Amino acid sequence: MGEEKKGFWGRLVEGLSKTRDNIVSGIDSIFSGFSSIDDDFYEEIEEILIMGDIGVNATESIIESLKEKVKENHIKDPAECKELLINSIKEQMDVGETAYRFETEKSVVLVIGVNGVGKTTSVGKLAGKLKDQGKKVVLAAADTFRAAAGDQLQEWANRAGVDMIGGQEGADPAAIVYDAVAAAKARNADVLLCDTAGRLHNKKNLMEELKKINRILEKEYADAYRETLVVLDATTGQNALNQAREFSECADITGIILTKMDGTAKGGIAVAIHSELGIPVKYIGVGETIEDLQKFDSNQFVNALFEVGEEKSGC
Repeated sequence: MGEEKKGFWGRLVEGLSKTRDNIVSGIDSIFSGFSSIDDDFYEEIEEILIMGDIGVNATESIIESLKEKVKENHIKDPAECKELLINSIKEQMDVGETAYRFETEKSVVLVIGVNGVGKTTSVGKLAGKLKDQGKKVVLAAADTFRAAAGDQLQEWANRAGVDMIGGQEGADPAAIVYDAVAAAKARNADVLLCDTAGRLHNKKNLMEELKKINRILEKEYADAYRETLVVLDATTGQNALNQAREFSECADITGIILTKMDGTAKGGIAVAIHSELGIPVKYIGVGETIEDLQKFDSNQFVNALFEVGEEKSGC
């Protein structure tokens, strides 16, 4: 395990402390407070998971799975349920091997999300990560509605040492994507990373804009692999889930970037998104630096949440 990975594990454990207080400590008190496994026992666990933003859908599946495991293993003591519960939560989050195809072939990655969720920062961090992998990256600053979004992205571009196209406030986002495709072709880029506007309060405009961008990409860059990531702020809990749902009505979402995991008690939302929408969380952010945006590993996440130790992961 590399230093960066180890450092991230520590930050993840630390970053999930509020979520842990919210979910794990409550569950632990149920395990120690109940002498037998009955309906009340399951109900209490269910309540804690729902309150912890794991979502109704996921919670029901987790409880069902837990009941089956308890039965199969003839378990009578609530204290012995913890590992079974952890495994049930892991199962609920496992959507198979999360694909990062865009890293290995010529691709275009659209990043969408409402203002204030850390979208432009996530684009910048992703550019830095790809550059560190030796990829040639072109950034498109197609979020032209927010003053300073272009400046902010330019700063990240400079920091990552990648080229940026656009950044003029009020310019047509589709035109910027068009120019960026031309630049990506000319420079033989591996990844074209587009920061696009997210204005959910005006869904019609957003849909039109994304359609226009899609048309350009289909026409001008048909051979590039397509990835569309939505950036969500974990601190908003259920609201993040609602945003993901609304965005998935506007675009073919292939993954989620969940930011600000370190500042929230609502980290359980990662489980809910997976379960409710079937869209994998691909990256999570637990801080400000480039290293703080990491690929999301559901196994690692649940281990960190329950503090079952990095050395035990993969068991």
